[in-house]
Amino acid sequence: MLVVMDAHATEEQVRAVCARVEQLGLKAHAIPGSSRTAIGITGNRGAVDLGTLESMPGVVECIPVSKPYKLVSREVKEEPTVVRIRTPLGDAVIGGKCAALVAGPCAIESREQAFAIARHVRDAGGKLMRGGAYKPRTSPYSFQGLGQPGLEVLRAVREEFGLGIVSEAVDTETLDLVEECADMIQIGARNMQNFSLLKRAGRAKKPVLLKRGMAATLDEFLMAAEYVMAEGNYNVVLCERGVRTFSDFTRNTLDLAVIPAVQARSHLPILVDPSHGTGRRNKVLPLSRAAIAVGADGLLVEVHHDPATALSDGTQAILPEELRQLWTEARLIAEVLGRSMN
Repeated sequence: MLVVMDAHATEEQVRAVCARVEQLGLKAHAIPGSSRTAIGITGNRGAVDLGTLESMPGVVECIPVSKPYKLVSREVKEEPTVVRIRTPLGDAVIGGKCAALVAGPCAIESREQAFAIARHVRDAGGKLMRGGAYKPRTSPYSFQGLGQPGLEVLRAVREEFGLGIVSEAVDTETLDLVEECADMIQIGARNMQNFSLLKRAGRAKKPVLLKRGMAATLDEFLMAAEYVMAEGNYNVVLCERGVRTFSDFTRNTLDLAVIPAVQARSHLPILVDPSHGTGRRNKVLPLSRAAIAVGADGLLVEVHHDPATALSDGTQAILPEELRQLWTEARLIAEVLGRSMN
C-alpha cells in the first residue's frame, strides 16, 4: 500500500500519517520525492482500511502496490533515487545525473599495497575506493582477507587520501566492524539471499551496495533490496556483476540488459562490475564503456599496481594507466547521455 501525500503537506502531517499506520500494527516508510512525499506501508497481510488514512489532513490518495517488492518499486517513487556517500573529498553521488567510479583492489593485502593503489584511484579522479578486508572464497585454502587489520588499513587510506571506503561484510558479526570503518557496506553475490545479513544491513546507518547473486532472477534481486529497505535503510545501490551461464570465455556473463530492466521497475541506482562480470583484464574497459552507454549509474572495477602478485583475482584487475583511460572514456560517454562522472 502507498499513501500519496499532497505536495504541500507539512512534516507534522506526514508524521501523523506514519503514527496512524504504526497504530494499525503496520510499518510506515516515508520516502521523500522531488515534488511529494510517499509513505510506503509494509507488514499488512490483508486489506488496509483506506478510509482511515484517506481522511487524514495532507493525504491525496491511497494506492495498492501490485509488485511483490514495495519500497524498491517505481510505484512508490517515480523519480530515480540519488545516494550520497560522504567522503573527505566531498560527496560521492550515485544516481540521477551522476555516475560514479568505485575502484580498488579485490583484497587489502598490506598498507603499502593499499596506499599505492589509493594514490592511483585519487589521481584518476575517483572519490570511492573498494577493498575487501573479508573475502568469501570458493576454496577454503584461498586468501580470505586480513580481517580487522585490513579494516584498519582502509581507515588509514581514508585519512591519508580522503577517499570514501566501500568494503564487504560477510556475516552479521563482520558487518558491525565494516559499518564502523567503511562509508558504504557491500553485500556480495554469495550473500544476496542471506536474509539475516540483509536485515542487519537494513538497520545500518551507512549506504549499502547490494550485488546480484550468481543465478538470481531480476525479481529475486529486487526482493533482496526490499529486505534492506524494509528495515529502514533507503540508501541502497544495486550492482550487476555477471551471472553463471554456459559461456567459458569469461568468468561470468555480464548481463547488461538487466540495467534498463531494473530502471524500468525500480528507482534504485545500479552499478556494473565488469571485473567480476568478465574475469579478464582485457575485457574490463570495453564492458565499462558499454555499461555507461546502456545507462548504468557507475562502475565498480578492480585495479592493482602489480596484478601478477595479487593475492586475489589478479587476472581481472586493470592497471593504473588503464584506470585513467577508463575514467576518460566513461566521462565522455556519460556526457553524451547528459550525465557526469563523479
